[in-house]
Amino acid sequence: MKTVLGDKKIELVLQRLDRLTQQESQMTVAQMTVVQTESFDVVRGLVDNMRVVMEGVHLLVWLYA
Repeated sequence: MKTVLGDKKIELVLQRLDRLTQQESQMTVAQMTVVQTESFDVVRGLVDNMRVVMEGVHLLVWLYA
């Protein structure tokens, strides 16, 4: 009887561990998505800034030409 109860407890512990591992994986993916979105926003901001600078340079060239 002890081995049956012991096996059941081990099985329950393993199931709980599996559930926690799945939740950790989901949280990691969610965090990575946030980081990627923030990185994309930074790069987009840099590109927008470069576009403004380049348009300003073109305007100056046009004015002085």
